[in-house]
Amino acid sequence: MKSLQLSTALFAAVVGFVAVAPNAHADEWDRKTIITTNEPIEVPGVTLQPGTYVFKLADTTDASRHTVIIQNERENKTYATILAIPNYRLKPTGKSRFMFWETPAGQPKALRAWFYPGDNMGQEFAYKKDRATQISQTTTNHEQVPEQTDTVQNTQTAAVAPAPAPEQEPAPAPVETAQNTPPPAPEPAPVAAAPAPAPEPAPAPAPVETAQNTTPHELPQTASNVPLLALLGFSMVGLSLLLGRLVKNEN
Repeated sequence: MKSLQLSTALFAAVVGFVAVAPNAHADEWDRKTIITTNEPIEVPGVTLQPGTYVFKLADTTDASRHTVIIQNERENKTYATILAIPNYRLKPTGKSRFMFWETPAGQPKALRAWFYPGDNMGQEFAYKKDRATQISQTTTNHEQVPEQTDTVQNTQTAAVAPAPAPEQEPAPAPVETAQNTPPPAPEPAPVAAAPAPAPEPAPAPAPVETAQNTTPHELPQTASNVPLLALLGFSMVGLSLLLGRLVKNEN
């Protein structure tokens, strides 16, 4: 009986894969993949009806890049934005691969993981706790289905929700002053220093009075002329003698 259930589950998973994979197209940078399914598919929080959908990674600053966006074919409507869990496979394939969980009869297949062509690292989808428990009980070997945590949330918005704006710091409380306190007296304005007075000029020196020369221009005649006459006489005699000697010498 268990072998029959396992074969049925594997067949259902393969059929779901075959129905999606042939119509998948991919782009390199954002891992954009276009799929067309002919039956409903369950992703965390949303059931995708038969049709064509676009799976791609959000252009975020996170180096791991595990935010998956699911949109319509025109990419103008977003059905889900899901923070997936890294899933590793040993042997990559050349086509996009979608893996599904077993679900109770009559319910859509639950998407388990998505691998981009040539990638070892893929995206695994976590479900809410109640749904994860229900799927785990349905699987043949009761395999544990990843559950969403506080950091793994799904949104059905057109884009990733922006980060909340930083809270503004509260304004400082006003400082209360004691009542009836006179305001401080204003400080006196600085007085400019008066310029130093110019030095008074030194008084001119008083003129020096010189003593008048009271010496008479002529000496008073207090002596006689006799000595002068005698000197003159002797001079005449000496001159006569000199001339006489000169005359003798010439002769």
